[in-house]
Amino acid sequence: MKGTQTTARTTGAAEEQADGFTDAERDAIKERARELRAAGRGRGARTVKPDPEVEVLAKIAEMEDADRALAERLHAIVKAGAPELSPKLWYGMPAYAKAGKVVCFFQSAQKFKTRYATLGFSDPANLDEGTMWPTSYALTKLTPADEALIAELIRKAAG
Repeated sequence: MKGTQTTARTTGAAEEQADGFTDAERDAIKERARELRAAGRGRGARTVKPDPEVEVLAKIAEMEDADRALAERLHAIVKAGAPELSPKLWYGMPAYAKAGKVVCFFQSAQKFKTRYATLGFSDPANLDEGTMWPTSYALTKLTPADEALIAELIRKAAG
């Protein structure tokens, strides 16, 4: 059967389906790999690690207006309501960790080409309530009531 071999990789939309990841997801994975490499390099005595909060604020500043407004507000809510959470980049997006483990994170709509941004909570978040509870929320804008709910969720998650 010479000459009838096919390649394992395809191109375009078919490639995304075959690989299981979209271009945005692959980019996020690459950003996470860069974050891990940077963290590994920062362990030496001579290496100066960048301030994680500065990195988070810089990433927020790069976002389009709608996402930036949500991320800035969320950052302020986290800092005020759970100062024990440390800002960090996680898959290239703002996240907040306790003892090195991500508790909550923000995903911009722009990056993943979705109609809403997302506030998500990871497994270490203390949000357990019964046998089922939400772990992510769609955000399109923040009302004062939304901000109060988010502040309560952040405090509970950090606790």
